[in-house]
Amino acid sequence: MDRKHPLTLRDVSEASGVSEMTVSRVLRNRGDVSQATREKVLEAAKTLGYVPNKIAGALASQRVNLVAVIIPSLSNMVFPEVMSGISATLDGTGLQPVVGVTNYIPEREEKVLYEMLSWRPSGVIIAGLEQSDVSKAMLANAGTPVVQIMDVDGDVIDSAVGISHRRAGRVMAEAILKAGYQNIGFMGTKMPRDHRARKRFEGFTGCLAKSGIEIADREFYEGGSALAKGREMTAAMLDRSPDLDFLYYSNDMIAAGGLLHLLDQGISVPNTVGLAGFNKVELIEGLPRRPATMDACRYEIGEIAAQVVAARNDLGDMPDGMADTGGVIELSPKISFGDTLKRRL
Repeated sequence: MDRKHPLTLRDVSEASGVSEMTVSRVLRNRGDVSQATREKVLEAAKTLGYVPNKIAGALASQRVNLVAVIIPSLSNMVFPEVMSGISATLDGTGLQPVVGVTNYIPEREEKVLYEMLSWRPSGVIIAGLEQSDVSKAMLANAGTPVVQIMDVDGDVIDSAVGISHRRAGRVMAEAILKAGYQNIGFMGTKMPRDHRARKRFEGFTGCLAKSGIEIADREFYEGGSALAKGREMTAAMLDRSPDLDFLYYSNDMIAAGGLLHLLDQGISVPNTVGLAGFNKVELIEGLPRRPATMDACRYEIGEIAAQVVAARNDLGDMPDGMADTGGVIELSPKISFGDTLKRRL
């Protein structure tokens, strides 16, 4: 949906069947309005995705020079690098990124998005494609550039920059099978909210299934990615399934913990047990051996997303290929084999 202007009180008035003055009273929680009318107005506003304009009349452009960046976590090493790409690209454009954190909770994302849109930002950069219906309505009717980042496997509201996580899972599975591994365990985050990890897992297991192989063991955890968690899960999994010859982790942090456990136990890596993670975070470069991983193109995603916002505000050029792909730019991560995945050409 291409909407050049944000929703107004008139849109809510027409949708709810009451006057603009009454809508204003309800949304400002002022005046004597019946409960039935209040509920009708609030439901109409929610369905439309209407966000009140806190700066109406203050600026002729009805826009501030802020770019809302909404991400699920700051503790996850992935997102600070995305932010670096955004910040570096917007530097000098007059646009300033401001960050909202959702903790992977849809209701919190709705609240953060509502507050940020109420200031009429010059653009929105938001992680993922699986927003709630309420958030999607707000984004579709924001009247400002919206760039969904990190993922391209799904429906896009306006534009998107990211990788196919399903393809990333398939590519890693192909490399593991080509290296001759057969008994594979998986460890990762619980997936109802981590949609990108879920898609990688689906791509990974789908590829294995085509070769007649099923995951031999799996374990999922809640909470932040951590070395200690990787050690703990790896020890438990190998106790349960000592015949495993490969361990695939949903991120590099738990993969690093797994590697340290294997080395402590004197297990030959990658000959007896191989392993791989995902994201190619800088930390793994300092380990005794470099885990196999895949670059998620984090900095580049941030750069391109910011370029889209700047271009839509006439402050730069649109990234190559954006116009030719229906508003979607898919990047292609590559495997780093490191020291933990046998490479057979």
